[in-house]
Amino acid sequence: MKRRIIALLLPLLVAATAGCTAAGTEESAAPSRPRAERPSPFEDCATLTTPPATPTAGTATPDAADSTVGTGDPLPELTLSCFTGGAPVALRDVRGPAVINIWASWCPPCREELPAFQRLSKRAGDRLHVIGVNSQDSRSAAQSIGEDLGVGFPMLVDQGTALQRALNRNAFPLTLLVDPQGRVVHTDASGALDDARLGELVREHLGVAVPA
Repeated sequence: MKRRIIALLLPLLVAATAGCTAAGTEESAAPSRPRAERPSPFEDCATLTTPPATPTAGTATPDAADSTVGTGDPLPELTLSCFTGGAPVALRDVRGPAVINIWASWCPPCREELPAFQRLSKRAGDRLHVIGVNSQDSRSAAQSIGEDLGVGFPMLVDQGTALQRALNRNAFPLTLLVDPQGRVVHTDASGALDDARLGELVREHLGVAVPA
């Protein structure tokens, strides 16, 4: 009797096993589709080593009382990757006048001032480089901030603290003003900068008057 029952059940067990195997094989054979990456909100970094166009109208004379004009240290010998990919950028090759903003998505004053830097990049046009350095942050968080705040100027990436260590500064946010020879003529760590203060710093230390 037991043999008869086993003989009846055996084909059913074989069929059930074959069905699971077939389903599993069909599923594993299906090609996996990687999640499409969102396009970067930031511009490419290829132009950062090319000096901005020579200012004509809208150029101011730096304040003669400011002893830092033309006397700063060169940017650190450090190479950073560009958020959009492509060739890494050696900071020593960056030519100003330029404003470099070091920020992170988890820093409230950084988020507060980023739109002012975006407006500066638009108002200055080809007279000034506005450059971001996203530091100690994740790519997804930086991308989200760029998208949410409409920030699109070129963005370098410092995954650790290499740039801040080289500058011997650990403040967030941190803003560097760089002259045409690639020298840091002013460093600002006073907190979130607004449009008026940014315009004042650029005129005073770089000699570029940005329209309001």
